[in-house]
Amino acid sequence: MTHAVKSITALSRGLLVLQRLQAAGALTLADLHRQTGLPKATLLRILKTLAEAGAVWQRMVDGAWVPSFSLAEMAGRMDREHQLVEVASPVLADLTARVEWPSVLAVPRLTHMEVLETNAARAYFDRIPLGPVGFQVNMLRSASGRAFIAFCEAPVREAILETLRRSERKGDRLARLPDRVAALLAETRAQGFGLRDPDFGGHFDEGRSTHDDGRESLALPIRLGPHVPGTLNITWTRRALPRARALALLVPAAREAADEIARRMGHGVSPDETAATEG
Repeated sequence: MTHAVKSITALSRGLLVLQRLQAAGALTLADLHRQTGLPKATLLRILKTLAEAGAVWQRMVDGAWVPSFSLAEMAGRMDREHQLVEVASPVLADLTARVEWPSVLAVPRLTHMEVLETNAARAYFDRIPLGPVGFQVNMLRSASGRAFIAFCEAPVREAILETLRRSERKGDRLARLPDRVAALLAETRAQGFGLRDPDFGGHFDEGRSTHDDGRESLALPIRLGPHVPGTLNITWTRRALPRARALALLVPAAREAADEIARRMGHGVSPDETAATEG
């Protein structure tokens, strides 16, 4: 028990140092000593640990310690994703009231897409469970993944494809077929939305012969200029709706929803304005 208490105390001190550095932007060892009251020897151990973890670095010009850019970038990405979910949630609620089929909001994670939000609980056809939050979706075989990778910025696309080519996962093998990848990207761009691969039945690695959820999906990129922070999809059952009929019914609504999310993200619609537009 004593050992556990010591570990928590050490963590608390490390967090205190990191918080002071983030608040100030840069602090010398003497500054940290004055602000925290911690012995300099203790501070040096903490700073060494944080530096090894990539959370801080030491500036040469004055020896001050600085929070790393990667840490700030991660915090910025999380802030942007929180904003995306906050903006998208009421749009998703309105979408499922219009089309009755469920949707998910997904964001890229280099090797896959990750579900951040879903309106499945509010959908009329609520027997199609989607998500949960954090669920990983195949990048090249799913509608959401194709909608993202086809419309994202070229350097991002190349980084994703290069990583997927090195992947040992069965579900990523498509990345090693450049002609097929080029064809699916061209097709997705031409139609303006992503569709599932014919052999994709919802399982990350397996094909429809092994795992078939009986569903189809389409997905639209959420586009902020050249940047695509995520995608919005609609999922339905093949038995209820043939693909051609589903696309005629669902693509316009999905496109309007994706455009509305982008509009609210780009123009900073306030919560009051959002409530007003929702009626």
